[in-house]
Amino acid sequence: MEKADYEKLKKLGLPAFDIKLKKSDRGVEVFDIIRKKYILLTPEEWVRQHFVHFLITRLNYPKSLIRVESGHKYNALRKRSDIIVYDRTGNAFLLAECKSASEKLNESALYQVATYNHSVNAQYVALTNGIGFICGKPGQPDSAMEWLKELPYFPDEPE
Repeated sequence: MEKADYEKLKKLGLPAFDIKLKKSDRGVEVFDIIRKKYILLTPEEWVRQHFVHFLITRLNYPKSLIRVESGHKYNALRKRSDIIVYDRTGNAFLLAECKSASEKLNESALYQVATYNHSVNAQYVALTNGIGFICGKPGQPDSAMEWLKELPYFPDEPE
């Protein structure tokens, strides 16, 4: 990858990692350690890859329990979730939605991840643009979201 291409990507608030980039006829691609293939590098993918590596290296999330771009149904519509992490019993632990670094974390984006969670039913939901994040623990159907100051570490034992 040429230096000019790399400099177009925004610096994020997530730790750097050993990123593998290559140029193809489609453009610049990044190696996704979850899907085990090169993916077209978009601003959102840049954030997603950094966030996945952060979950694995800093918060102890097992790579084998992470799914990227997973399909699910919501109100009979096919939707795709950026990141779903499952716990060791197969239940959704964290549902994360990634936005490009230039996008603000707003109510509309938060509504999107909360809506997706109606079908995923994760213990935690997160929204990130790579610079900041919003994380919450959904309550019971009639109670409010519990907002968290930090992302949860992956539990050693099932909760």
